[in-house]
Amino acid sequence: MAPPAEERARPGGLEERLLALGRAFLDLLFPPRCGGCGAVGSWFCARCWDALPWIVPPVCGRCGTPIPRAGFCPACAALPPSPVHIRSATYFEGPVREAVHRLKYAGQRPLAGPLALVLYQMWCQQGLQAEVLVPIPLHPDRERERGFNQAALLARELGRLAGVPVDGVSLRKVRATPPQVGLSREERRKNVAGAFQCAEGAVQGKRVALVDDVCTTGATLYAAGQALLEGGATEVWAVTVARARPGWDGLSL
Repeated sequence: MAPPAEERARPGGLEERLLALGRAFLDLLFPPRCGGCGAVGSWFCARCWDALPWIVPPVCGRCGTPIPRAGFCPACAALPPSPVHIRSATYFEGPVREAVHRLKYAGQRPLAGPLALVLYQMWCQQGLQAEVLVPIPLHPDRERERGFNQAALLARELGRLAGVPVDGVSLRKVRATPPQVGLSREERRKNVAGAFQCAEGAVQGKRVALVDDVCTTGATLYAAGQALLEGGATEVWAVTVARARPGWDGLSL
């Protein structure tokens, strides 16, 4: 006889216990390997956590690049004020670079958990707040090719940690764009201009946090942020696990 529905659905119920047993069995057959160094035992080991290249404030109030004192980097100081702000937890190097690559290109989806924990530590340290998390969307063709959207996985895990709801449907990528890799900052801006669209009224009056894995020049985050502002958002904080280590103008919007 099947157990009652309330038993299956209740936290700690039969269904949850069976899933936990299944995961434990799979871990015995295929033990997790650290996304940073490949060591067996966990998806992100303590040694790699200790080696994370954290970004330490002060950072530019707009693009989030580290600066000597509070304020704006030279590139952002020359631009008009913007309601889109970028913050990143680490530099894109070492174990975090390896883990992001294994998540995106090797399909190791469990790595979204520890990478979101990296994001959450920065979220707490900087006192960030949002009413909704929105992952950077992939174009439908690209998502079908990859099989998942890594930003959506990160947003789901960050939302669970921070207690913030996730909206994974209101922001869409409506135009397929060539990969950004190898493009200059200006080429990246042009490549993603008008590529995103937000459902009318979906984020009306809300403070939104965009979630993505890596910030290189900020072009994608800015284009998506603009779409959210046009959809009614009052402010957009774009948060990423990592960012490239730039010169002064490398990450300005």
